[in-house]
Amino acid sequence: MKVVIQRVSQASVTIDNKKVAEIKTGLLVLLGIIDDDAKEDIAWLSNKVVNLRIFDDENDVMNKSLLDVDGEVIVVSQFTLHALTKKGNRPSYIKAAKPDIAIPLYQNFVNELETLLGKKVQTGEFGADMKVQLLNDGPVTIIIDSKNKI
Repeated sequence: MKVVIQRVSQASVTIDNKKVAEIKTGLLVLLGIIDDDAKEDIAWLSNKVVNLRIFDDENDVMNKSLLDVDGEVIVVSQFTLHALTKKGNRPSYIKAAKPDIAIPLYQNFVNELETLLGKKVQTGEFGADMKVQLLNDGPVTIIIDSKNKI
């Protein structure tokens, strides 16, 4: 399971000209899933996301977590995070999980975030053509892969 986390001062997701998610201070999380991802990946990664100290404290030092700032989250499924680009110029997405595996894991990841945060997590729509708009704050962008814990 791989995420690209972007600290935002605002973000939104639009599908078919309808805004389906919108936040102010928080994180936009792009989530990529592969076939061998499991509950352990969800638990480890969701805990990492909510506790990552990437928000500024009173001294302008990144020392506060999403929990500390009562931030919001949007999670967007993004199979292209697992693109293979070594061969040729056309990315291969063969490592990305198919919907029958990915959708339940995606929903479980969102549910786990909601449990840890104690509030609703907004989402895009799995498999939809989404327009994601964000104002990256910092900019702060972090990539975490649950297969590279060490």
